Amino acid sequence: MPATLNPATETEIQHYNALDGPALDAALDRAAGAFQAHRQSGVADRARSMRRLADLLDEQKDDLGRLMTSEMGKPLDQAVAEAEKCAWVCRYYAEHAQAYLADEPRPTEAARSFVAYQPLGPVLAVMPWNFPFWQAMRFAAPTVMAGNVGLLKHAQAVLGCGDRMAELFTEAGFAPGVFQHVVIDHDQTADVIADDRIAAVTLTGSEGAGRIIGQQAGAALKPSVLELGGTDAFVVLADADLDGAVEVGVRARVQNNGQSCIAAKRFILERPIADAYTRRFVERMEALTVGDPLAPDTDLGPLVSADARAGIQDQVERAVADGAEVLCGGAIPDGTGFYYPPTVLAGVAAGTVAFEEEIFGPVASLIVADDADDAVRLANDTRFGLGGSVWTADRQRGEAVARQIRSGAVFVNEMTKSHPNLPFGGVGASGYGRELGRHGIRAFVNAKTVWID
Repeated sequence: MPATLNPATETEIQHYNALDGPALDAALDRAAGAFQAHRQSGVADRARSMRRLADLLDEQKDDLGRLMTSEMGKPLDQAVAEAEKCAWVCRYYAEHAQAYLADEPRPTEAARSFVAYQPLGPVLAVMPWNFPFWQAMRFAAPTVMAGNVGLLKHAQAVLGCGDRMAELFTEAGFAPGVFQHVVIDHDQTADVIADDRIAAVTLTGSEGAGRIIGQQAGAALKPSVLELGGTDAFVVLADADLDGAVEVGVRARVQNNGQSCIAAKRFILERPIADAYTRRFVERMEALTVGDPLAPDTDLGPLVSADARAGIQDQVERAVADGAEVLCGGAIPDGTGFYYPPTVLAGVAAGTVAFEEEIFGPVASLIVADDADDAVRLANDTRFGLGGSVWTADRQRGEAVARQIRSGAVFVNEMTKSHPNLPFGGVGASGYGRELGRHGIRAFVNAKTVWID
């Protein structure tokens, strides 16, 4: 039986029973039946329930935040902010879905021709633990507003969050079966993807998980969206505001305890400012407060599990063997909880562990570039391509550099983040497809050509 575990106290929270064959079959039947009614509902009706869902998220944000923190360890203020962001995306799609899904006239020689956007059916979402509400909601809000229904297979660490999210959809007025949380294992997941009652699949997770889910969806001839890992570059050019670049850089590395696919991971520093930036960056990392994620002054809580922490320690040790220098942190502390200290690695070279692999924790890799062109080359020297950040006093130059970086998003003088009005996703080993914005609500619809003569 799967169980959730508090990573700060290492104590068990709750046991869960995985669905057996008949229960899973019933869940799929509910989804298929709910879709037939939900697809016929008007966008305005869906929007009313979606706005109610947003209100519930706001009203219960403190309790939802404590649930997230207890299951995966993020600082409580960040967890509460996550609930608020979920309310934001619900209201966004309640407001914009009608326009995004409206028929689009197309001039042809026909009397009338247009593109209609119609829902596909039940969508399976395989979601991770690091943003237990946000990553599931950024799939669910547009998918449900488009007229599809959702089945959430959540990560084992956050099954309580998955249950609560499904309950909130029902409390908001959506019909039973429009959004369900199913506790299933990997073998059952493959069976669900292959099932004729499932129309599409979305995954947020690791590169390895993406390759597996992508293959399974392809074999079943079903559309999929994969949002995978990243080794995001944080490029600091010589004319940048160092105070801002340091302050935001630290936050961009340790947000969510460093467990974010779009966290800054490779800090590429133009040579004239490399020493000054390194000194200030290390000072700020060392000043962070590591401790109880429920405490108001905590900057960094525990990692999600003992295995996750052991994996990061292994990567740091291999990075040192590759020639990197540990400027702070770099060792597992004594005591209860899966804590790992803010860590800075200097002297990181291309082709080494700290350059090539995603380190999913509060570990920053510092890399020196000869100039801006060299910084772009280093930023692009990765199989990943999710996000990135460029820091410079010259906005036009920043835009020019941003356009040269191969990734799904680049932010100039700001940390990489997701926004309801902007498409989110990557290229290369970071996956394919887009969530959020107009692209997100059209990810799982049939763009149907209609010709009337």
